[in-house]
Amino acid sequence: MSMELRTSPHQISERNVPTIMKHVVLSLLPVCGFSVWQYGLSALALLLTITATCLLTERWFNRASAQPSSIGDWSATITGVLLALTLPPSFPLWMGVVAGFVAIALGKALFGGLGNNVFNPALIGRAFVQAAFPVAITTWVPAFAANRFSEFVPTTLTAPLMMPPDVVEWVKQQSVDAFTGATPLARWKFENITASAQDLLSGAVTASTGETSALLILLCGVYLAARKFMDWRIPLAVLGSAALTAWLFQLYNPAHFPAPTFVLLSGGLMLGAVYMATDMATSPVTPVGVWIYGALIGVLTVMIRYFGGLTEGVMYAILIGNALTPFIDQYTQPRVFGTRQKRKP
Repeated sequence: MSMELRTSPHQISERNVPTIMKHVVLSLLPVCGFSVWQYGLSALALLLTITATCLLTERWFNRASAQPSSIGDWSATITGVLLALTLPPSFPLWMGVVAGFVAIALGKALFGGLGNNVFNPALIGRAFVQAAFPVAITTWVPAFAANRFSEFVPTTLTAPLMMPPDVVEWVKQQSVDAFTGATPLARWKFENITASAQDLLSGAVTASTGETSALLILLCGVYLAARKFMDWRIPLAVLGSAALTAWLFQLYNPAHFPAPTFVLLSGGLMLGAVYMATDMATSPVTPVGVWIYGALIGVLTVMIRYFGGLTEGVMYAILIGNALTPFIDQYTQPRVFGTRQKRKP
């Protein structure tokens, strides 16, 4: 009997990049479905448009660089879905096309493709449109509007480079009670009013397309962790450090700083912790490094929310964590078995 020997690495599992990415996409389907149930046609159009843009951009860069198609690894699909979920459901579709193109072009292709990117591509696209279209990205519409399945939000079909219409009159026509036009984080920051934990868990709040139901996102994350498609230590470190930081601030001034539950359930923290901070290409790989990375993101998120000019800090916290990942990996490398730790000079 002949035996063939090969050098490492050896594949000992059927789990590969396309398999992992496909399961991440499948786990996002309940979140997407709930967002469509909340916001109707506009949310569905935004999800489909941005995802299609990311796939087409990926394919275009493959052909331009004479590389085989990488659409089958599902990474561009994940980028498109996550990017759409971070944007308001009223976001104009042509701006979504810009966001999807930038996410793949600057966030992924510029670095050489999957595995070489330093930053999460979806957050690169989101950061770009936040700077380019500040009004559109802070225009909110109520969830569960009466006509959400029969008509688009007026801003959705805005022509390119045209001023989006005012949605105030459209909102008045919807059977929605007590719509304030602000997210829970904005209401706390500028009015010192906090939403209830029940509303934040159920999704009965104004927010980005996929950030409203923290409970659903958490359950989808549990599925990924149980199937070992996600490093559970990262979201645990993110959420734990954010809760601890918020608790310390509330101890200092309970009249001004909200409870840790509000911090964890509001905004994009849950979506960022479960799906974006855990991006395998942009997060540390060392056992100690993942805890440091996650804790850094959690603390930065709370600090930006509390003391920054923006109401939300998850995006910038994760991007800063991505930038520091190579240094975290470098300084948290475990000692090789049988060797001594190098002494610092």
